[in-house]
This record gives sequence, C-alpha cells and structure tokens, in this order.
Amino acid sequence: MRVEGPAKPGLRMECADGRRLVLMQGDAPVLFARQRATHYGLHYARTGRYVSPLAPLRAERARAVAEFAEPGSAEWWKRWAAHAEAELRGAAEGPLHTGDWLLLPDVHRWFKAVNWPTLLAHDPDRGHLTWFGYGDPVEDARDLLPLRALSAPEAPRVKAYRRQYREGVLPPVFAWWISGLHSPVVLDGHDRVTAALAEGGRPKVLILSRTVVDDTWVARLSARPVEEYQKRVAALEGPLAASRIAHLSRSLAADLTAIIGGYDRTLAWPFPGGAGAWDAAAASYVPGWAPDVDR
Repeated sequence: MRVEGPAKPGLRMECADGRRLVLMQGDAPVLFARQRATHYGLHYARTGRYVSPLAPLRAERARAVAEFAEPGSAEWWKRWAAHAEAELRGAAEGPLHTGDWLLLPDVHRWFKAVNWPTLLAHDPDRGHLTWFGYGDPVEDARDLLPLRALSAPEAPRVKAYRRQYREGVLPPVFAWWISGLHSPVVLDGHDRVTAALAEGGRPKVLILSRTVVDDTWVARLSARPVEEYQKRVAALEGPLAASRIAHLSRSLAADLTAIIGGYDRTLAWPFPGGAGAWDAAAASYVPGWAPDVDR
C-alpha cells in the first residue's frame, strides 16, 4: 500500500548514539531499548504508556468476517488486512508515514512454534530479547515483543477472546516489524495473544512493514527459484505429473511472496538532545533500569 503522509508519524522509532533506541507515541516514550555490543540481542524497558492506534474489535465483526471467509483462508487474511489498513490510515498516533508498506501474514516463517509458550510465561516489562537463536538465556528467545504487559488468562476481555478462539473466529494480531529491534512488536491484539496461548494454540499474526522497492534486487533473488521450478516441471511426466506441478507451483508462489514481501529497514528519527537526553529520559520513565549492553 502507498502512503502519502505524514512525513513523521505519531508512533515512531527515535535513536541516539551508543545503540540507544526509543519508541515514541506522540510525546510519550513507550519503549526504551539498547542493543548489545555483541549483537546477541537487546535490553528493553516498557513504560506502560502504549495505546493501540486501532479501535477495539467487537465480537460481531469477528464472527461476520468468519462467516464470509474461512478463517485462515486468503480471503480472510485479505479482509483483516483491509480492516487494519483503514484503521492505521486514520490513526493520529500510528506508525504509517510516507512510503510503501506491506501488511501480510508471516510469509518469512519468523515465528517458531517452540518460542510461543515462552511468551506467555516470560514477558517482563524490563527484559531482554535474544537474537539469531543464541538462547542467551533460553527464555529470552521470543519472536514477538508486546508493547504493554499481557493480561492474565482469566481477565474478562481475554476470556471473551478465548471463547472466540474456541469458536474458530478469533481475529489476527496486528504487529509491526521494527528492524532496530529485530523483532515485530504488537500494535494491536495483546489480549488476543494471551487468549490463543492460554487455549494451547497460536495466534494468527498480520505483520506491517516497509516495502523493499528495489526491483533489481527482487528480480535477482527471484531468478533462482523460478529457474529451479522450470527445470523440475520440465522433468515431470506420468499420471502424477499434474499434482506434482500443482505442488511445485504453490511452493514457488510462497517463495516469491516472501521475496516480494521482504522487510525493509525501519526509519528512525534522531532523539532530541542525543545520548545524554536519552539517558535522562530513560532514568525518568524507567528508574533503576541499567541494561548490561557491553557483553
């Protein structure tokens, strides 16, 4: 989707020297983060000030979408993506700014099944995210960062979403890929995350990201899978050829979708006042937070 403005969004990343990051919503910081010097991950601290830029979802809408399109189908994803796009375009303190954007399911298979249960059991307001599967420590290998604390599984709103999950109509979680964090964050759907995990399942997730618009780069990455597909199809014959071609075609489509849907780098604006001002703001909003970023 093409977005014509604003040039600087209400929900945005800002940065300062020393691998210092902060997610701002309007004039309020909602998440401070510092990347580790070893590139094994980052330390973060939530401030408790995050507010979803999307309006609350009513159960009637969830059931209406599920009646029109099979949950998990291409049409179901398309309808929820259209809903999220409309909400984000009208949000004063959302992340959209001038440029090209994507809102897609997890085409890159970012979420690992083994990491989902960890999220419900281990989601501190002041914590650490492990990158690249180092397991440092193992409970910090989480694939999604909530921007506020997850509600208890027995909270009233979560219980309502748990019922929707059991009915098979639970809407997806809307997330935003932030390259500086090397993680998607939850834009909307914190209680839906809890509901799906509390029911022993996994939430469906739509991920917002900036679009990679380098056509030469996309063409270069696409050339090899297309060539392999053509070779394998040309070699097929016999009564099972048609079904095998169909399988290869679906696989190629998935590969090309992942290439076209590549995550571009997230823009970050300079934090006013630089590192000193960032340190002062962090001390004010998350007093006592002292991340060990040198190891």
